[in-house]
Amino acid sequence: MSPQFRLERNPYSSGHVITTVRTLMRTGGLDVPLAAIARSCGTSRNFLYANWKSASKLHQLALKAELAHAFDEAQRTSPSDGTTQGIIDHLTRVTRVVRRHPTTAAIARSSPKALAAAHTAIEGPLVEVATERIGDLLYPLLPHGGVWGDLALKSKSWKILWVARPAALCPEAVGDQRWEDTLDGAFTELLRDLLSSWPPAVQ
Repeated sequence: MSPQFRLERNPYSSGHVITTVRTLMRTGGLDVPLAAIARSCGTSRNFLYANWKSASKLHQLALKAELAHAFDEAQRTSPSDGTTQGIIDHLTRVTRVVRRHPTTAAIARSSPKALAAAHTAIEGPLVEVATERIGDLLYPLLPHGGVWGDLALKSKSWKILWVARPAALCPEAVGDQRWEDTLDGAFTELLRDLLSSWPPAVQ
């Protein structure tokens, strides 16, 4: 048994707790209470409260992990080659993974107001994670300094996130191929406009 596996199976490890919350949120969304998390983890509410204070904090950590997973999944299935087209394809895949994720649908069912608010949030841990990951993808467009070396390029991370959210946070489109194609196509065109100032390929 690997050390990582033992850590994940330890009911008191952070990895096990967050993995459990991620699993529960795929059906319960933001309605997953601390008691249910404790029961599924094999630990107690007091332990969870002492370490994370609330179910909301655990939901937040689980969503950050799911967002990172979306970028990692896109890296496996549609890796960016550093070109503008490669970046566009990668980010389009990320939005599709988020849109089709069961947690997105569960949150839409359990907390429609929270999902609506996510469309326009201007700050918060999830916004921070997304903009950082987008910035990492944009880095090859300006190898000497990346997004920190060009204010115009740096601003694109936030703008891309702004146009990505309508495409990503639309679970009701899942299963309707025409609707999904429309969302992906519109997002792709907006990305082309946003990145039109940079060459189509890494020089």
